[in-house]
Amino acid sequence: MSERLIPYQPMDLAEPAALVAAIRQRRGGQFINLDRMLLHSTPIAEGWNHFIGEIRNNLSLDPKLRELAMCGVAVLNGAEYEFFHHAPPFIKAGGTEEQVQALRLIGQASFPATLFTSVEQDAVELTLQMTRHIKVDGDVMKRLQAALGNTITVELVSVVAAYNMVSRFLIALDINPEEHPPE
Repeated sequence: MSERLIPYQPMDLAEPAALVAAIRQRRGGQFINLDRMLLHSTPIAEGWNHFIGEIRNNLSLDPKLRELAMCGVAVLNGAEYEFFHHAPPFIKAGGTEEQVQALRLIGQASFPATLFTSVEQDAVELTLQMTRHIKVDGDVMKRLQAALGNTITVELVSVVAAYNMVSRFLIALDINPEEHPPE
């Protein structure tokens, strides 16, 4: 195994104390490798913890749609770390193991869309279009807005945008999954 170009910060990092405590609180007490990389820059780690904390914990968006979008971004960008961390919450939010396996086929002709509701299919299409092409077909946006309303549609778009940022950070810095995903 080769040495990391930029090493992870240690698991027992104590400073900056307030930021370390806030991240540990959001994570249930333990850092994940993403946190350990972010903590090389206090301003980035602070902003990330606040922004992603809001995305993860304070939206009106249904958690299943949120995690579906996160898993979709992960697959499309080849960010296994992201998928590793978001497939379990997708299942916890009502997804099935069959749907998790289907999500690995997003963007392929063999994607089994019939395993998902029409709104979930539109969320998958939004994720695909935003991630691969940036621009989203107006009909997809109209269907989502009609089904979800303005606030939740904006939140869904924000989740896809935010997790595209996450995947790019993970891949560029070669951040690897931990042995077990956090609960």
